[in-house]
Amino acid sequence: MKIGLALGGGGVRGFAHVLVLKALDDLDLRPSMIAGTSMGAIIGSMYASGLSGKAMLKMVHEHSVLKDDSLRMIYEKRDSLLEWLDVFALTRERGGLIKAEGLFNLFVDEIKCDTFEELKTPLTVIAADYWSAEEVVFNKGELLPAVQASMAVPGVYAPVCLEDRVLIDGGVVNLVPYDHVAPHCDVTIAVDVGGSRFPDETPVPNVMESLLGTIDVMQEVMLQNKMKRHPPDIFIHPEIKGIRMMDFTAIEEVLEQSQPAVDEMIEKLKALQTG
Repeated sequence: MKIGLALGGGGVRGFAHVLVLKALDDLDLRPSMIAGTSMGAIIGSMYASGLSGKAMLKMVHEHSVLKDDSLRMIYEKRDSLLEWLDVFALTRERGGLIKAEGLFNLFVDEIKCDTFEELKTPLTVIAADYWSAEEVVFNKGELLPAVQASMAVPGVYAPVCLEDRVLIDGGVVNLVPYDHVAPHCDVTIAVDVGGSRFPDETPVPNVMESLLGTIDVMQEVMLQNKMKRHPPDIFIHPEIKGIRMMDFTAIEEVLEQSQPAVDEMIEKLKALQTG
């Protein structure tokens, strides 16, 4: 069974992808192709380079304060936890608020590949051309610049200038790029970690929430329209509530809220294996 896996964008919610990858490993199902947008491009490139889902989950835990962590365990993680300070460093680059290198370097140091051709699993990364509004597809050549372009969230990270183009987050044109793997595989798995918006005690969003939430709305509408025309075989959309795109203190909560959707995927894949 040839599996195509598409990992969507969604900021911190993208850590749900790690659970999906670990589940596939546990089922001994290795994707034949991966396509990723934004956070999905980061997680996808790590996995395509050879990291297992289990190893990636361990790394996520090492960079998080978990509910069951003792003070001693937190102290032992101190170097990893301090790396988050770079994630939110402000930038003077035109078009951005936060230095993209902070989040980018936190995880891509684990990728030992410089080009798409060196990856163990074929990978496609999606970005968007700011001026032409076109989808930009990367699947060969230099890997890391393509991933950085794919995660250039408008208003948060500065656009990336690459190959005479000004590139921004691929989610504005293709949030979950399963259409890039579906024609080549027997089964397509699409993982959408886009935001679910629920009013809280302050139902009127602030400036940043308005910006990122509006992007979520546009992405959701485009994805729904695409799915009406050509749905994937398996669609996973964890219902992640109350977690903003850039709230990297909520990783454990993301994993907890995502587990039911991953469990549902496991049952569907088991049925395919036995059927």
